[in-house]
Amino acid sequence: MLTTTKRLTKIEQLATLIELETLERYKKEGITYFGHEKHCQTSVKIGNKYTKIDINTSGKLMIDNEGNIFGIKSYGVINKAHYFGTLDTINQYYWGDYKPIKKEVI
Repeated sequence: MLTTTKRLTKIEQLATLIELETLERYKKEGITYFGHEKHCQTSVKIGNKYTKIDINTSGKLMIDNEGNIFGIKSYGVINKAHYFGTLDTINQYYWGDYKPIKKEVI
């Protein structure tokens, strides 16, 4: 189990990675309207059991206190069927799409 400080640092790294990869995807798709960067901004909300990562005003992911990353069913409701690794494996996924995509290992 990660210490609280290390966990929060890794969550902040994940939020930054989501933001950067989403901006990269927007650029590839030609989405460049004025203010499009705002729609890629992430925020972290810490709770008792889960930490939420939101993108713009929508929920994106939830991370439990052990560092497991999950998708959501609706805002604040974890979806355990959508498991996306742990905070130690964030570099194994592409986070810029609607759902994280596991990268191919070559």
